[in-house]
Amino acid sequence: MTDRFAAGALVRTVHHDPPHHTRLPRYARGKRGTVVEPEGRALLADRNAQGRGDAPLEQVYAVRFPARELWGEGDHEVVLDLFESYLEDAPGHRAEAALTPGTPREQAGGEDGRP
Repeated sequence: MTDRFAAGALVRTVHHDPPHHTRLPRYARGKRGTVVEPEGRALLADRNAQGRGDAPLEQVYAVRFPARELWGEGDHEVVLDLFESYLEDAPGHRAEAALTPGTPREQAGGEDGRP
């Protein structure tokens, strides 16, 4: 199975508010970022948490977002691991800056993503 997005792909997260569990943080919905790398496949947590037994195996991607895109401020970057179904192509989106080797990946803390 071929990955939908390659490293460097410009993406936007879907903007939805499902009535059930989702691993797409509210602060990252409808936001633009850049795929860093595919991270492997996992059961889609949204369905798996419902105990339905039909959770698909989906590619998970590391996606880099400028903090300014997520919160309107900040000069750092945040990398989130997101399921493929949370992402769509972002035509016309310009990547901010290439992720430089050794750039630390920040872990989101609370619901607003701040530690």
